[in-house]
Amino acid sequence: MGKQRHISRLHVEADLSAGAELELPATLVHRLVTVMRSKAGDAVLVFNGRDGEWRGALAHVSRKSATVTLDAQVRPQPRPAGITLAFAPLKHARLDYLAQKAAELGVSRVVPVLSEHTQVNRVNTERLRANLVEGAEQCGVLWIADVAQPQTLAEFLRQTNEPIVFCDEAAPIADPVRALAGLAPPLAVLIGPEGGFSHGERDELRGLSNATAISLGPRVMRADTASVAALALVQAVCGDWRHA
Repeated sequence: MGKQRHISRLHVEADLSAGAELELPATLVHRLVTVMRSKAGDAVLVFNGRDGEWRGALAHVSRKSATVTLDAQVRPQPRPAGITLAFAPLKHARLDYLAQKAAELGVSRVVPVLSEHTQVNRVNTERLRANLVEGAEQCGVLWIADVAQPQTLAEFLRQTNEPIVFCDEAAPIADPVRALAGLAPPLAVLIGPEGGFSHGERDELRGLSNATAISLGPRVMRADTASVAALALVQAVCGDWRHA
Protein backbone atom coordinates (compact mmCIF):
# COMPACT_ATOMS: atom_id res chain seq x y z
CA MET A 1 0.00 0.00 0.00
CA GLY A 2 1.39 3.44 -0.94
CA LYS A 3 2.10 6.09 1.62
CA GLN A 4 -0.89 8.35 2.25
CA ARG A 5 -0.22 11.94 1.21
CA HIS A 6 -0.45 14.61 3.87
CA ILE A 7 -3.43 16.93 3.43
CA SER A 8 -2.46 20.59 3.81
CA ARG A 9 -4.56 22.96 5.93
CA LEU A 10 -4.71 26.51 4.60
CA HIS A 11 -5.91 29.72 6.19
CA VAL A 12 -7.43 32.16 3.69
CA GLU A 13 -9.27 35.47 3.98
CA ALA A 14 -11.96 34.74 1.34
CA ASP A 15 -15.51 33.63 2.13
CA LEU A 16 -16.02 29.88 1.85
CA SER A 17 -18.94 28.05 0.23
CA ALA A 18 -19.62 24.93 -1.83
CA GLY A 19 -18.27 25.24 -5.37
CA ALA A 20 -16.27 28.41 -4.65
CA GLU A 21 -12.96 28.78 -6.49
CA LEU A 22 -10.26 30.53 -4.48
CA GLU A 23 -7.16 32.17 -5.91
CA LEU A 24 -4.38 31.46 -3.41
CA PRO A 25 -1.95 34.22 -2.34
CA ALA A 26 1.69 33.96 -3.41
CA THR A 27 2.86 32.78 0.01
CA LEU A 28 0.56 29.74 -0.07
CA VAL A 29 1.43 29.02 -3.71
CA HIS A 30 5.12 28.94 -2.81
CA ARG A 31 4.51 26.64 0.15
CA LEU A 32 2.33 24.21 -1.75
CA VAL A 33 4.00 24.14 -5.14
CA THR A 34 7.67 24.85 -4.44
CA VAL A 35 8.12 23.44 -0.94
CA MET A 36 5.56 20.61 -0.77
CA ARG A 37 5.49 19.74 -4.49
CA SER A 38 1.69 19.68 -4.53
CA LYS A 39 -0.07 19.06 -7.83
CA ALA A 40 -3.45 19.70 -9.39
CA GLY A 41 -6.03 17.38 -7.88
CA ASP A 42 -4.38 17.17 -4.46
CA ALA A 43 -6.82 17.52 -1.58
CA VAL A 44 -6.59 20.47 0.82
CA LEU A 45 -8.50 21.72 3.85
CA VAL A 46 -9.34 25.42 4.00
CA PHE A 47 -10.59 27.69 6.81
CA ASN A 48 -10.99 31.44 7.33
CA GLY A 49 -11.99 31.73 10.98
CA ARG A 50 -15.65 32.43 10.05
CA ASP A 51 -17.12 29.68 7.87
CA GLY A 52 -15.79 26.46 9.38
CA GLU A 53 -13.42 24.07 7.62
CA TRP A 54 -13.91 23.04 3.98
CA ARG A 55 -12.53 20.25 1.83
CA GLY A 56 -11.25 21.23 -1.58
CA ALA A 57 -8.82 20.31 -4.33
CA LEU A 58 -6.02 22.19 -6.04
CA ALA A 59 -6.64 23.30 -9.61
CA HIS A 60 -4.77 25.29 -12.25
CA VAL A 61 -1.45 24.86 -10.48
CA SER A 62 1.71 26.59 -11.71
CA ARG A 63 4.83 27.91 -10.01
CA LYS A 64 3.24 31.34 -9.65
CA SER A 65 -0.46 30.64 -9.18
CA ALA A 66 -2.92 28.08 -7.89
CA THR A 67 -6.61 27.88 -7.18
CA VAL A 68 -8.65 25.71 -4.86
CA THR A 69 -12.14 24.49 -5.72
CA LEU A 70 -14.22 23.86 -2.59
CA ASP A 71 -16.35 20.76 -2.26
CA ALA A 72 -18.06 20.55 1.13
CA GLN A 73 -17.81 21.75 4.70
CA VAL A 74 -16.22 19.14 6.96
CA ARG A 75 -16.42 21.02 10.28
CA PRO A 76 -18.72 23.87 11.35
CA GLN A 77 -17.28 27.05 12.84
CA PRO A 78 -16.92 26.72 16.64
CA ARG A 79 -17.04 29.56 19.11
CA PRO A 80 -13.60 30.72 20.26
CA ALA A 81 -12.57 29.55 23.72
CA GLY A 82 -12.78 33.06 25.18
CA ILE A 83 -9.25 33.11 26.60
CA THR A 84 -6.97 36.13 26.23
CA LEU A 85 -3.21 35.75 26.59
CA ALA A 86 -1.61 38.97 27.83
CA PHE A 87 2.18 38.72 27.90
CA ALA A 88 5.36 40.75 28.16
CA PRO A 89 6.98 40.84 24.68
CA LEU A 90 9.89 38.46 24.04
CA LYS A 91 12.71 38.30 21.53
CA HIS A 92 11.80 37.05 18.05
CA ALA A 93 12.44 33.29 18.24
CA ARG A 94 10.76 32.87 21.60
CA LEU A 95 7.86 35.11 20.64
CA ASP A 96 7.35 33.03 17.48
CA TYR A 97 7.22 29.91 19.65
CA LEU A 98 4.83 31.52 22.12
CA ALA A 99 2.44 32.64 19.37
CA GLN A 100 2.30 29.19 17.79
CA LYS A 101 1.69 27.49 21.15
CA ALA A 102 -0.97 30.05 22.04
CA ALA A 103 -2.81 29.14 18.83
CA GLU A 104 -2.50 25.42 19.60
CA LEU A 105 -3.88 26.01 23.09
CA GLY A 106 -6.96 27.78 21.74
CA VAL A 107 -6.32 31.40 22.69
CA SER A 108 -8.86 33.84 21.27
CA ARG A 109 -6.89 37.08 21.70
CA VAL A 110 -3.30 38.08 22.40
CA VAL A 111 -2.21 41.34 24.02
CA PRO A 112 1.44 42.44 24.30
CA VAL A 113 1.74 44.14 27.70
CA LEU A 114 4.60 46.46 28.66
CA SER A 115 5.53 46.39 32.35
CA GLU A 116 8.40 47.86 34.37
CA HIS A 117 10.81 44.94 33.77
CA THR A 118 9.86 44.27 30.14
CA GLN A 119 13.07 43.78 28.14
CA VAL A 120 11.55 44.09 24.63
CA ASN A 121 9.45 47.20 24.01
CA ARG A 122 8.60 46.78 20.31
CA VAL A 123 6.37 44.09 18.81
CA ASN A 124 5.94 43.23 15.14
CA THR A 125 2.20 42.52 15.24
CA GLU A 126 2.16 41.27 11.62
CA ARG A 127 4.79 38.66 12.44
CA LEU A 128 2.88 37.78 15.60
CA ARG A 129 -0.30 37.18 13.62
CA ALA A 130 1.57 35.16 10.98
CA ASN A 131 2.78 32.79 13.70
CA LEU A 132 -0.74 32.52 15.13
CA VAL A 133 -1.95 31.56 11.64
CA GLU A 134 0.81 28.98 11.27
CA GLY A 135 -0.03 27.45 14.64
CA ALA A 136 -3.73 27.25 13.77
CA GLU A 137 -3.00 25.68 10.37
CA GLN A 138 -0.82 22.98 11.91
CA CYS A 139 -3.02 21.95 14.82
CA GLY A 140 -6.60 22.08 13.54
CA VAL A 141 -7.84 25.23 15.29
CA LEU A 142 -10.51 27.00 13.23
CA TRP A 143 -10.06 30.57 14.43
CA ILE A 144 -7.19 33.03 14.41
CA ALA A 145 -6.60 34.91 17.65
CA ASP A 146 -7.11 38.66 17.48
CA VAL A 147 -3.91 40.64 17.98
CA ALA A 148 -4.14 43.81 20.08
CA GLN A 149 -1.68 46.66 19.85
CA PRO A 150 0.94 46.77 22.64
CA GLN A 151 -0.25 48.54 25.77
CA THR A 152 1.08 49.26 29.22
CA LEU A 153 0.18 47.05 32.15
CA ALA A 154 -1.78 49.95 33.65
CA GLU A 155 -3.82 50.29 30.43
CA PHE A 156 -4.48 46.55 30.29
CA LEU A 157 -5.67 46.38 33.90
CA ARG A 158 -7.85 49.47 33.46
CA GLN A 159 -9.54 48.05 30.34
CA THR A 160 -10.00 44.44 31.52
CA ASN A 161 -13.16 43.66 33.46
CA GLU A 162 -13.05 39.89 32.99
CA PRO A 163 -11.21 37.61 35.45
CA ILE A 164 -7.41 37.82 35.24
CA VAL A 165 -5.21 34.84 36.07
CA PHE A 166 -1.58 35.72 36.82
CA CYS A 167 1.42 33.68 37.93
CA ASP A 168 2.74 34.27 41.44
CA GLU A 169 5.11 31.93 43.25
CA ALA A 170 3.65 33.24 46.52
CA ALA A 171 0.03 32.58 45.52
CA PRO A 172 -2.15 32.22 48.65
CA ILE A 173 -3.47 28.88 47.33
CA ALA A 174 -0.50 26.69 46.39
CA ASP A 175 -2.55 24.23 44.34
CA PRO A 176 -3.29 25.96 40.99
CA VAL A 177 -6.20 23.61 40.24
CA ARG A 178 -7.92 24.63 43.46
CA ALA A 179 -7.10 28.30 42.84
CA LEU A 180 -8.77 28.18 39.41
CA ALA A 181 -11.91 26.39 40.61
CA GLY A 182 -15.04 28.37 39.85
CA LEU A 183 -13.56 30.47 37.06
CA ALA A 184 -14.87 30.29 33.51
CA PRO A 185 -14.14 32.06 30.22
CA PRO A 186 -14.06 34.78 29.16
CA LEU A 187 -10.89 35.36 31.14
CA ALA A 188 -7.34 36.60 30.65
CA VAL A 189 -4.06 34.88 31.45
CA LEU A 190 -1.39 37.47 32.29
CA ILE A 191 2.30 36.51 32.00
CA GLY A 192 4.99 38.84 33.28
CA PRO A 193 8.46 39.54 31.85
CA GLU A 194 11.64 37.55 32.49
CA GLY A 195 12.44 39.67 35.53
CA GLY A 196 8.95 39.26 36.90
CA PHE A 197 6.51 41.97 37.88
CA SER A 198 7.86 44.77 40.03
CA HIS A 199 6.86 44.85 43.70
CA GLY A 200 4.41 47.64 42.98
CA GLU A 201 2.85 45.82 40.03
CA ARG A 202 2.51 42.60 42.02
CA ASP A 203 0.90 44.45 44.91
CA GLU A 204 -1.56 46.07 42.48
CA LEU A 205 -2.46 42.70 40.95
CA ARG A 206 -2.93 41.11 44.36
CA GLY A 207 -5.31 43.93 45.29
CA LEU A 208 -7.62 43.50 42.27
CA SER A 209 -10.97 41.86 42.94
CA ASN A 210 -10.97 40.19 39.49
CA ALA A 211 -7.41 38.79 39.69
CA THR A 212 -6.48 35.25 40.72
CA ALA A 213 -2.89 34.26 41.50
CA ILE A 214 -1.70 30.76 40.59
CA SER A 215 1.56 29.03 41.36
CA LEU A 216 3.39 27.07 38.66
CA GLY A 217 5.35 24.99 41.13
CA PRO A 218 8.85 25.06 42.63
CA ARG A 219 10.85 25.65 39.44
CA VAL A 220 11.62 28.96 37.79
CA MET A 221 10.29 29.01 34.21
CA ARG A 222 11.07 31.19 31.24
CA ALA A 223 8.19 33.44 30.24
CA ASP A 224 7.30 31.39 27.14
CA THR A 225 7.28 28.15 29.16
CA ALA A 226 5.20 29.78 31.89
CA SER A 227 2.68 30.90 29.27
CA VAL A 228 2.21 27.37 27.97
CA ALA A 229 1.96 25.94 31.50
CA ALA A 230 -0.57 28.53 32.64
CA LEU A 231 -2.71 28.17 29.52
CA ALA A 232 -2.73 24.38 29.86
CA LEU A 233 -3.88 24.65 33.47
CA VAL A 234 -6.62 27.13 32.59
CA GLN A 235 -7.88 25.05 29.67
CA ALA A 236 -7.87 21.85 31.74
CA VAL A 237 -9.59 23.30 34.80
CA CYS A 238 -12.04 25.84 33.40
CA GLY A 239 -11.62 25.98 29.61
CA ASP A 240 -12.81 23.93 26.65
CA TRP A 241 -10.64 20.87 27.40
CA ARG A 242 -13.33 19.81 29.87
CA HIS A 243 -15.77 19.30 27.00
CA ALA A 244 -13.38 17.82 24.43
